[in-house]
Order: sequence, then C-alpha cells, then structure tokens
Amino acid sequence: MDQNDKKINSLFTLEGEEIAKLGQSISHNSLQSLVELIEKTKGNIFLTGCGTSAMAANKAVHTLRVVGISAFFMNPSDAVHGALGAIKKDDVMIFISKGGSTKELTSFVENVAAKGISIVTITENPDSFLAQHSNLVVKVHVDRELDAFNLLATVSTIAVISIFDVVASLVMENTDYSRKDFLLNHPSGAVGEKLRKETKTHE
Repeated sequence: MDQNDKKINSLFTLEGEEIAKLGQSISHNSLQSLVELIEKTKGNIFLTGCGTSAMAANKAVHTLRVVGISAFFMNPSDAVHGALGAIKKDDVMIFISKGGSTKELTSFVENVAAKGISIVTITENPDSFLAQHSNLVVKVHVDRELDAFNLLATVSTIAVISIFDVVASLVMENTDYSRKDFLLNHPSGAVGEKLRKETKTHE
C-alpha cells in the first residue's frame, strides 16, 4: 500500500470514527425529543440553513419525506421576503447552523418565534443566539474536519445528515412504517423495484 492509499484510507477512517463518536456524545434525550416533536407535529416541518448546512437541510427534507413526514426547505433569503407566510401555527422550524449565529438565520428567528411555533436548532453552540430562541437544541459536535486546516465543513455536515438518518429510522419504527408505505412514497428506481418484490414476498 503506497502513501496515497494510506492517506485515503485514513481520511475515510477518520470520518467514520467521528460519526461513531457522535453517537456517544450527542444527548439521546434531545434526539428523542426531536423524534417525538416530528411525530406529533400536525403541520409542516420546515428546515433552513446556509451553505453546507443548507445542503444538509435539503438532504434531511428528502429523507423525512420518504418516511411520510411533510417537510420543506425554507430558503433564508426567500424567508425574509415573504416566504415566512407559509408558516402556520401547527408547524415546526428547524434551524441548522454550526455556530448558531449565522446572520441570514438570526435575522428572522424572532419572526418565526412570534408565530408561536416550535423552534429547533441543530448547532455546535448551545449558547448561541439561535439556540437561545429555540424550544429545543440538539448539540452536534465533532472534533475534526477532514481537511488540514480543520475548517472545511466535511465531517460536521455528515454529522447533521446522520442525525436525521437516525431520526427517520426511529420514526419508521415508532409509526410501524411498512414496505407498502415505503413503496407508495418511493415507487421508482432500484429501491422501488426492490420494495415491489419484497412487498409481494411478504403478502
């Protein structure tokens, strides 16, 4: 194995180890509270974030939709130009922000709070402005990013995505989400084909 192979393997190993550590460091109570909030919400779940947090939010939206949750991404720039009108009293807003002080998000968190809905913040900083304006805070901390500067949002982005992967899996279990339910939401592609075969097998 040459040096390049070793370096590549070490980076994959580092990322895997950081995600494994997250399972130990994250508050299981706050994660369970997030699951329960999502399950009992009668309205929509809105997720918002900037940069790579926006990418993580969009992935989370898709994952939640697959398991039957009415989830949508709220573009921060659109939010302050009228899109906040989509938020109603039975909805939930989830802010994703590593530092919890992203100005594009802090600029409208008070508007969201004024609507009387539940606010969740996913962040590394539980003392941040966004966290202080939230009903629930889920702290997400990783020790290392992959790059040499420890700044590129790599592992931290995967960490946020993994949280919603876990949430979606728990929702599936708690709601007795069936293969038929899955097939209704995901009828195409390799997943749809596999589900169709498995559904027939289990009938």
